[in-house]
Amino acid sequence: MRYQPDPSSVIAAEIAFNRLAQEEGQWTAFRETAADDAVMFVPDQVLAKDWLKKQADPPASVSWSPSIVYVSCDGRLAASTGNWKRPDGSVGYFTTLWRRDKKGRWQWILDHGDTLASPRPAPEFLSGKVATCKRDARPGGPPGPDQAQGPPRDESLIWDAQVAPDKSRRVTVRMWTGDAYETVIDDQVKAGS
Repeated sequence: MRYQPDPSSVIAAEIAFNRLAQEEGQWTAFRETAADDAVMFVPDQVLAKDWLKKQADPPASVSWSPSIVYVSCDGRLAASTGNWKRPDGSVGYFTTLWRRDKKGRWQWILDHGDTLASPRPAPEFLSGKVATCKRDARPGGPPGPDQAQGPPRDESLIWDAQVAPDKSRRVTVRMWTGDAYETVIDDQVKAGS
């Protein structure tokens, strides 16, 4: 199935995710929108489905809003980042990586964030950027006779997540510009956060 690289659909998914958390419960929303292989940090990287099944919804959910969205050229992968606020008034930022499922719905595959002393400046308008398409994204060129004939892997939006032994962590998202990868998200969390 072909998808349009549509940042507004990711913004809509993020807004719906927040609304579900407010209406049905924070961890309920996370469970219902996560892909089976989704990961989160608590502070170790864990398989979200396993961790979430043990969590009861808090009385009031954290609320959040995206500021900017980045989408792969083929419209299958996206990253959103923005601010969150807890009911107690504490604030922070988040980064969510999204992937389309077989039915075309966005499911989150990575959730990450940290607290901040004050929120990042909120943009006046939400924005979205689409990565430039790569001519042949499959390493080594087109598939050979013994390789699957599906669509080539799109590597126009790539990400990496690492947790160090001291529990510090880093999530980076890079987007292909046509000439090189530009780092568009670089979340670094110190140990103990």
